[in-house]
Amino acid sequence: MNKKKVVPLILCFILLVLFIPIKTAFTFTEHRVENPKVFYVPLESDNEFQIRYVHSIHLSNVIESYEATKDNEIRLLSMQYEDFAIGLPGNAEDGETFTMKDGLYTLTYEGNVIESFVMLIGDVDAELAFRYLGNELNLKKQLVRGKSYTFRVAKLSLYQMLKGVNMNGKTTKTER
Repeated sequence: MNKKKVVPLILCFILLVLFIPIKTAFTFTEHRVENPKVFYVPLESDNEFQIRYVHSIHLSNVIESYEATKDNEIRLLSMQYEDFAIGLPGNAEDGETFTMKDGLYTLTYEGNVIESFVMLIGDVDAELAFRYLGNELNLKKQLVRGKSYTFRVAKLSLYQMLKGVNMNGKTTKTER
């Protein structure tokens, strides 16, 4: 093969490697900005994850459990909390189960799948964390307070990963 044919083939290969989505990740994309920055945590062996926050009125922990589907959607699994009233349900609706055991309320969802959700990183001193693989990522320290982020499961290209912010190295072990 002559040199004139090899160079374009190499360039095409490099472009393909850079821009073809190759790695599935949990992504936090700045919401409603012109050039959104993407923060991500690579999805590894386990598809289940949690969002833990302190309820702003009750000041007690709320743990929302989810699962990433094979279609890169988000399946809602359950919500656990100690108090119910404003913002926390006291009963189940269709497709849900509500239980109370040892002072802990659990709302379990059946077949509730979504593509994404928007998360506000409030500018208040209340905890907000992303839990995955036994690690807990403090979202108040890693993302900008007062901004909204679209959370989704997505495949990223090498270029997107290089351009984005890998938050995986900024986690601490959770207590189990």
